Amino acid sequence: MKTIAVLSLVTVLSAVAAPTGPDPVVVNAKLIQVKLDNTRVRVFESVLKPGEKEQRHGHPATVVYVISGGKVKNHLDDGTVKEVEWKTGDTVYREPLIHWAENVGDTTLHVLIVELK
Repeated sequence: MKTIAVLSLVTVLSAVAAPTGPDPVVVNAKLIQVKLDNTRVRVFESVLKPGEKEQRHGHPATVVYVISGGKVKNHLDDGTVKEVEWKTGDTVYREPLIHWAENVGDTTLHVLIVELK
């Protein structure tokens, strides 16, 4: 019983601690195609052409696989801006975040994002 209670508490605390923001699939519908959505994960493909910008949105913990790399400026909700170059084949784990990104390179960025539920 104690194990179940502890696991339940951890689950509740994790849900409370995770930032929330607008759903990327809703606010960036032209850039995203959902591939799978079940009780464990949501998987979607995102394509960001040079010069394109996303709308502000949130993610739970995610794994990102880069199908086609590029240079992205990532605008975090705390005001931090980070420029990142993702290479084709990169796989990245990200903690929950609220952000928006813009493609500042000259190639189309194509990624597969797995959101953990």
